[in-house]
Amino acid sequence: MERWTCPTLEGRIVRLEPLGPEHEEPLWHASRDARTWRWLPIVEPRTREEWRRWLEDALAAAERGVEIPLVTISHEAGVVGSTRFLALRPEHRSVEIGWTWLHPSAWGTGVNVEAKLLQLRHAFETWGCRRVELKTDALNERAKGALEALGTTFEGIHRKHMLVRDGESRDSAWYSVLDDEWPAVRTRLEARLAGS
Repeated sequence: MERWTCPTLEGRIVRLEPLGPEHEEPLWHASRDARTWRWLPIVEPRTREEWRRWLEDALAAAERGVEIPLVTISHEAGVVGSTRFLALRPEHRSVEIGWTWLHPSAWGTGVNVEAKLLQLRHAFETWGCRRVELKTDALNERAKGALEALGTTFEGIHRKHMLVRDGESRDSAWYSVLDDEWPAVRTRLEARLAGS
């Protein structure tokens, strides 16, 4: 079975680069707002040692071929966050986009919209995916609104889906885009970006 890879994905306002050790310092600075971590599955790394563990875990997942972590770089502001391809299933032509976080200064700037466009385009047009899925904490109204605005389809809630942040129970809201929906979603995202 082929092993999926992802090169740097370049857009008009954002670039997604494969995560490397050289990103440790700029990502540390981008992650220094507690609002960034409120809905992520781990407790906010507060020390450089904890941050280094986060980076090492992400790089180890990439090395094993189970995730593809990317650094989100705004052409205007520099490194502003990270995102990943998860649940890589070439045998089913299916993947998840997740672990997305951005410094609040990048919220509402079009960075997330273009990053998702780049990731979805790579999944559908390079890998030939049939399905791309996304999920968020069912209580995260901001993320749910953003996913719906992207043109994804809400699929339901997985109750007691995960234990996160040192044992907190999380229900997950699931969304998806299918290959036959992709052309309309792509047009929608491109139109949103043209207006930003």
